[in-house]
Amino acid sequence: MNVKFLFKPSVLVLLLCSLVLFSCADGKKENEYTAYLFTYFTGNGNGEEAIRYAISEDGYNFHALNNNEPIIDSDSISRSGGVRDPHILRKEDGSGYYMVVTDLLAQKGWTNTAMTLLKSDDMLSWSSTIIDIPQTYPEFSEVMRVWAPQTIYDPSAKKYMIYFSMLEPGSYDKIYYAYVNEDFTGLESAPKQLFFNPNEKASIDGDIIKKDGKFYLFYKTEGDRDKGIKVAISDSLTSGYKAEPGNVDQTDKAVEGSGVFKLINSEDYILMYDVYIDGSYQFTKSSDLKNFEIVDEDISMNFHPRHGTVMPITTEEMQRLLKAFPSDDLTGVTGASNSAIKTNNIVIKSDENTIYLPVKYGTDLTNFDPELKTLPGVAVSPEGAQDFSNGPVSYEISTGDEVATFKVTAAVANNPVVEGYYADPEIIYSEKEKKYYLYPTSDGFTGWSGTYFKTFSSEDLVNWTDEGVILDLEKDVEWTSRNAWAPTMIEKEIDGAYKYFYYFTAAQQVGVAVSDSPKGPFKDSGVPLIAEKPEGIRGGQNIDPDIFEDPQTGKNYLYWGNGFLGVVELNDDMTTIKSKKPKVITPDGTFREGAEVFFRNGKYYFMWAEDDTRSPNYKVRYATADSPLGPLNIPEDNIVIQKDVEKEILATGHNSVIQVPGKDEWYLVYHRFTRPKGEAMGRAAGYHREVSIDSLKFNEDGSIIEVKPTLEGIAPLQ
Repeated sequence: MNVKFLFKPSVLVLLLCSLVLFSCADGKKENEYTAYLFTYFTGNGNGEEAIRYAISEDGYNFHALNNNEPIIDSDSISRSGGVRDPHILRKEDGSGYYMVVTDLLAQKGWTNTAMTLLKSDDMLSWSSTIIDIPQTYPEFSEVMRVWAPQTIYDPSAKKYMIYFSMLEPGSYDKIYYAYVNEDFTGLESAPKQLFFNPNEKASIDGDIIKKDGKFYLFYKTEGDRDKGIKVAISDSLTSGYKAEPGNVDQTDKAVEGSGVFKLINSEDYILMYDVYIDGSYQFTKSSDLKNFEIVDEDISMNFHPRHGTVMPITTEEMQRLLKAFPSDDLTGVTGASNSAIKTNNIVIKSDENTIYLPVKYGTDLTNFDPELKTLPGVAVSPEGAQDFSNGPVSYEISTGDEVATFKVTAAVANNPVVEGYYADPEIIYSEKEKKYYLYPTSDGFTGWSGTYFKTFSSEDLVNWTDEGVILDLEKDVEWTSRNAWAPTMIEKEIDGAYKYFYYFTAAQQVGVAVSDSPKGPFKDSGVPLIAEKPEGIRGGQNIDPDIFEDPQTGKNYLYWGNGFLGVVELNDDMTTIKSKKPKVITPDGTFREGAEVFFRNGKYYFMWAEDDTRSPNYKVRYATADSPLGPLNIPEDNIVIQKDVEKEILATGHNSVIQVPGKDEWYLVYHRFTRPKGEAMGRAAGYHREVSIDSLKFNEDGSIIEVKPTLEGIAPLQ
């Protein structure tokens, strides 16, 4: 059964709130708030320019209401047939809510002159008024667009103020404001200018928040050297905004639609914005509203929002919204807190009434309390530790007057091998340390924009220790500071001492760094090792290096390439190239990137990733050769690993291979989309990946048996 939400407010919560001495700006006490409402639209397509709701219990993990469908018919509240950029505000006395939206349907073009004002007593039903600026105010008769209105209460004037951007011919977008009448159906007077970009570029998508007596105006600006989200600060709501230098957004991608909200009972603020070309949203955090850090790894959404806003809500308000706009995938349980659970990989299926809890190796499942997390007002029974060793445990989830029984399974899942977002895994066995070392790309950054590399160590390929950052482009590399991708590593014994050579991708070039320890720190050589594509290669990128020592000759080869596979022999110093003319040995049209070369029983094996890392069909193929320089023999059936739809394991690719020393025992180390969130992320899943390990086996003739990706992973090596 699907859970329906019928909640009653907690008398205890209301009693506690009545004792709190401090209040929020809208008259409600901060401790009354238990959750967040996110209002947003989803895109420019049919039916996407409409108001939608999502909720969160923590300000980080959001769940769409109403199955991500609109909560208001856009045709009924707009002239154009579409509305965008919803901003919601609680009335100062707590008696109702206001919302303002841009009246615009992108399919009709980007010129619009109207906005819609809405008001409601319950956030369920809304009355609306359309205000067309040129028709209402002759002095603005030539205005070409009216964008992204927002509302704020002015305590000095004791009125609500709407502010928005407007564009007039021969000028650039500026932010204007006007007070609203008591009925919230019209403006009291013609708009006045509130702010303009001192660089004489557009300023749109204004968002004002008050902190410590000052008003912070976040806005988007344009220009080749001046685009992004900026902030201007004033002591007055309606004048005196001074633009701060630099940007507050934390990406070089095109962004818009900033929204700032304060975390409940915290001194921290979230600044979120729409990375609209990539189809993603970025969240950042700050305590001073000037310096922000990315917190994308902590964020989850089962929908793809465009320009929206977040407002804190009470338990009663959340219950009301859940009852009016239920979603099939909302159970009332949002996760689990037990540190033994790999929380990124929890699977909650309301249509099947099941919850899957992946736990770390060594967890005692005979006496295990998952510490289930719920939305406010939801009760779970039984409480405390249960015996999960014999299969699922039945839990009753009570949501007001409704009770649903869920089967909860806790099972050891060694994949992913390390928690968090990592990709492009390289692995070695260190003879010096008698340990395995994993060297991945640090993932989870929009557009693969990470700037540092880490390593992890293990004695058994299951239990891993985070050894920290070993190379930071921004601190340790002079020739670039962007796009830290796809490293490869080799341990060499030189003159009786071990040296470690770390080849990495940065700014679509290949660098090399050296250390005396497999866990660094590493010192960069100072220049790229591979900066130019091989002769005759026009497309592709110089990325994804793989280092290989030929056990038959002792020669060292570096492979790399995206769209092509290049190879060069290295000098004995391992940091320079013997031949300045690389050889191109691209296997066939399936080759995309991520080469991996190893030697077994007289054969050289070449592996590579096919398709795009953002595609669920990303997979690994292989060929063999009698030489590290080819030619390559491609078997008819040469898939190494591919997605398993039934297990919801997708985009299995870009791998490395490790042999247990002294044994014919092999393992495939690869990345996949984060599970289960990845599939719903769209193309953003391509930079939210996880590292897994499964057994690699061979037929008697040396051909590779296709690896079936698993959740369980491998058993610890003895």
